[in-house]
Amino acid sequence: MSQYKSEFLRTLEERGFIKQITHPESLDEYCLSETPIGYIGFDATADSLHVGSLLQIMMLRRLQQAGGKPVVLMGGGTTKVGDPTDKEKSRPLLTDEQIASNMEGIKKAFEPFLTFGDGPTDAIMVNNDDWLSKIGYVEFLRDYGVHFTINTMIKQETVDRRLRNEQPYTFLEFNYMLLQAYDFLELYRRLNVRLQLGGSDQWGNIVNGVELTRRVADGEAFGLTSYLITTASGGKMGKTADGAVWLNADRKSPYEYWQFWRNTEDADVGRFLRLFTDLPIDEIEKLEALEGAEINTAKIALATATTTLLHGADAAAESERAAAAVFGNGSVDEALPTTEVPLVDIQAGMLVAAAFTAAGLSQSNGEARRLIKQGAAKVNDKAVSDQNGVLTEADVSDDGVIKLSAGKKRHALIKPI
Repeated sequence: MSQYKSEFLRTLEERGFIKQITHPESLDEYCLSETPIGYIGFDATADSLHVGSLLQIMMLRRLQQAGGKPVVLMGGGTTKVGDPTDKEKSRPLLTDEQIASNMEGIKKAFEPFLTFGDGPTDAIMVNNDDWLSKIGYVEFLRDYGVHFTINTMIKQETVDRRLRNEQPYTFLEFNYMLLQAYDFLELYRRLNVRLQLGGSDQWGNIVNGVELTRRVADGEAFGLTSYLITTASGGKMGKTADGAVWLNADRKSPYEYWQFWRNTEDADVGRFLRLFTDLPIDEIEKLEALEGAEINTAKIALATATTTLLHGADAAAESERAAAAVFGNGSVDEALPTTEVPLVDIQAGMLVAAAFTAAGLSQSNGEARRLIKQGAAKVNDKAVSDQNGVLTEADVSDDGVIKLSAGKKRHALIKPI
């Protein structure tokens, strides 16, 4: 039996999101009595978000599903400073042009998960550069600096760790927590935002914003954090041998995205079904009860449900069909990630190692040669033994492609044009 009465908090609790809440009873009452308005900030450090941000997006989705209004805060201003949280060294500073370009790419990730518009529960997107770039420094220090103490700030985990390890912690980074707290106050004033959501690594910053809003505006403000997701084996969520699992289709194809979820560790399947899909809890309980080889049925359900949310039902079904074809009978399927290369390169004899790198199955030709040496590289399902081997026109199938495989689970196509 849930301790919460509101649909939003009951859902988060049931699905395993909640780690910390600043004022649980008052937040529950707020969610019952009004249309709750909550936000999460996303800095523009890359041109796409990755799976590591998906939990935050899903919290905004749960808020909207429960009748609340999600606010997506783009960090056009805070990205200029760089969030030091959980970082061992300063982030590289980006230009205004890079930040603007990254924001355009990031915006695409939210559209499949949230309904944007002008309605009372429609999501909206705002940019904190709209107010942060207009702050007068002396006025900011006078009005808000008095509410922060150095004593408290240096106790935050990232600051404390950097100082203990005698690693530089710049004054620029030190200001980040003040700016993030000010964001909450500004959103409260502009949009009546009462709730900030985030990962538990942001707890200190979120509490700062809650306290600043309560002190300066005498506003009722709340903070809620989710667990930081690691895999059962201790790995970081969204990180693979190929790098980050990006949400934008131009960075990670629907098939690759589907395959990432299909490869979930057995012990994580039930938890990920709760967090990252809309499948009903009773259906999830049946899937997570499967054992032995049957757990693959649950993994396929997870992969298809997550891919449907991001890329649509057609792309998910096509990815599932492609995987069945590839892993069932070793056939070639057009849904596999495909890289076009000039036909003349194949006619001249393209290094297999170079082809693996071009297809994204290796980070470099050297890494591709190591795959070959380990017996993990295949061309058209046949193992490659020569580290200096080449692809020729004879390797092109009747479908006009060459299938490359790195291990048992990673596949791609080379298409001569």
